[in-house]
Amino acid sequence: MAVTTPDRDDPAGVSILGTTPTESTMMYSWIALVVAGLLEVCWAIGLKESQGFTRLWPSVFTAVTLSTSFLLLSWALKQLPVGTGYAVWVGIGACGTAIIGMVWLGEAVTLLRVGSLMAIAAGIVGLKLAG
Repeated sequence: MAVTTPDRDDPAGVSILGTTPTESTMMYSWIALVVAGLLEVCWAIGLKESQGFTRLWPSVFTAVTLSTSFLLLSWALKQLPVGTGYAVWVGIGACGTAIIGMVWLGEAVTLLRVGSLMAIAAGIVGLKLAG
C-alpha cells in the first residue's frame, strides 16, 4: 500500500519521479530523522566542548555532526510532514541533550526537569500518532 504525504509543492503526494512514496521509503525517512535527531545531540554537546570554537577537534566534530544532521533532516522531510518531522528532530535533540547533561555533565536532576522531558516526549509521540 503506497503512503502519500501531500505538501505545498506536491498536493497529490507524488514524488518528482511521478510515483508515490512506498512504505519502505517512509520507514527510511523515519530512520533518517531519528539518526538526524541523535546527531543533533552530538553537535550540541560538541558545541559546548568546542568552547566557542576555540578547540580544533571538538569544533570539527561539531561541524561534521551538524552538517550531517541537517542533511538527514532535509532528506527525511522530503517524505514526512514538516511539522511532525521538525518537532521529532528538535524533541530528540532537546531531550537527548538534557539527559546527557544530567547524566554525564553533572547538571541538576529534578522532578520538574524529568517531568518536563517526559512531557516533551509525550508530545512527540502524540504528533507521530496524529500525523
